[in-house]
Amino acid sequence: MTPLPFAIRTECPPGACICGREALLQAPDADLRVMRLTRDEEKRLLQRLENLVSLQDLRHLEDKLQKQLGIGLTIRLSPHEVRSLRGIAILVNEQPGLCKKTRQSIPAAIKKSMEQHPEIAFELLNKGGLFS
Repeated sequence: MTPLPFAIRTECPPGACICGREALLQAPDADLRVMRLTRDEEKRLLQRLENLVSLQDLRHLEDKLQKQLGIGLTIRLSPHEVRSLRGIAILVNEQPGLCKKTRQSIPAAIKKSMEQHPEIAFELLNKGGLFS
């Protein structure tokens, strides 16, 4: 493995994660953008996601995650009536090098910001709905 021009995430303890970090680092022509998400950067990202103030802000961060780290988010509504935030599914697409803990922390941080700013959830619900 050749040294990378940027700091990369330290590996998880053995048996704690099945992210495929080593396989990703060994693969030729692999997309290594996700490896830029160090633990410190992850903390900053989660803090930023917990402090979203609008749907536009969420969409902006969703776009930045995709462009800068290759992390894809899927946000969908329940096909049935949504009465709470539980009816909004936020999924982080699986990819090699992305820690399981991170895939769980990102949706939790987004839901936390939706609890603090319910207007984000309302705007999300209104997209494609009766009032759009």
